[in-house]
Amino acid sequence: MMARIITTLLQLYYLQIHFVLLVSRQGKVRLTKWYSAYSQKERVKVIRELSGIILARAPKLCNFVEWRGLKVVYKRYAGLYFCMCIDQDDNELETLDIIHHYVEILDRYFGSVCELDLIFNFHKGSGLINSLRLEMQDSLVEIAKEQASLVSSLIAQATK
Repeated sequence: MMARIITTLLQLYYLQIHFVLLVSRQGKVRLTKWYSAYSQKERVKVIRELSGIILARAPKLCNFVEWRGLKVVYKRYAGLYFCMCIDQDDNELETLDIIHHYVEILDRYFGSVCELDLIFNFHKGSGLINSLRLEMQDSLVEIAKEQASLVSSLIAQATK
């Protein structure tokens, strides 16, 4: 049980989000956030390519797409697709949970967020992504501290 908890924590800690895209059903980009280095030309190509792939997928298909040696996890909420690009070996379900959490934050902030909120307040949507990442990191630090304390007490009990 302890090994499973530590493995989950390590997976979450090392989750590498390369970029976040919010795309409408019509293929219009509503928000982008880049955490890996892409030139402007490459960003345009990435957006065009991924928009085409995701919008063409049937609703019954899974929300994960393998792409250029990475994985894109997406979820449609109303008229928007929320997409995150992660490493190939990262946890897709954890990423879906992060996307859902981000949508909940947007809903709380805007009061039932809609596409227009993100069009006219894209800087707020971008800032909320950053705060989400900080929140995740803070949570991980707290969990790591608790786990370290637990491991220390288990070691102390074992050496008695």
